[in-house]
Amino acid sequence: MKATIFLSEEQKAIDLESIIEMLHRSGITYSRRKPDFGIVIGGDGFFSYCGMVKRVPLLFVGILTNSPIGSKAYLAEIYLNDLPKALQRIKDGKFKIVERKMLKVYLNQDFLNDVFTDVYLERGLDSNCLRYKLIVEGENLSFIDFAIGNGVIVTTSSGSTGYFSCIDKISGDWLNVNGFTKLNDDEVGICHILPTFTLRQGTSLHPLRYKVPYGVSIYIKLVRSGDARLYGTSYSRRGVRVSEQDIVRITPSERVVKLIHLL
Repeated sequence: MKATIFLSEEQKAIDLESIIEMLHRSGITYSRRKPDFGIVIGGDGFFSYCGMVKRVPLLFVGILTNSPIGSKAYLAEIYLNDLPKALQRIKDGKFKIVERKMLKVYLNQDFLNDVFTDVYLERGLDSNCLRYKLIVEGENLSFIDFAIGNGVIVTTSSGSTGYFSCIDKISGDWLNVNGFTKLNDDEVGICHILPTFTLRQGTSLHPLRYKVPYGVSIYIKLVRSGDARLYGTSYSRRGVRVSEQDIVRITPSERVVKLIHLL
């Protein structure tokens, strides 16, 4: 059995040679060429990126940190201090590979990427609130939302513990940091980001957060010009500029992310 290692830029302090030694002690060969699985060490952002671009089964390994604003590594299967035991379990065959659905993202006719966790349209530094509409089209389901706010996020089940769960954390004047909503793999979550107004066309409803069946097509379009950026389709923090003439289209993907789940 062969494994490779993926380290985020923020984890430069991690000694790669010590991780390789853990592999060897478990009887697993370190190899960048045609590995059987990859060990991803970092936080949720890096997990999301690797799920988007890597094609081998992945073991997500979180880093315990004393920083109050460090990554919470919600997607981690284990933490780094448990890696030796986890490798032994993998060597002994005490694991299974689970598949997680992805979303395909287009800007107009241009394919941007397959997304593992979430994709979101958000206002840039040079913009007030965005004014946009979101269209959902699927079998036996069709509606249009209009909104004024900071933007909107569309998430898979894997990304639902992120911003999609912000409402679960609000409890009066205090945050419930352990609150979250976990979507099923056949659901897609939509959450408007800090809206001041929303309206579902033809109704008196003011949607904030909801889920739709995996398989629908989602379209997002500005109805007034603004500095809007699309994030989540790359590891870049700059995002993709979206103008009033553009249409963001989000559809089901044929790809899946393969994750190692320890038994």
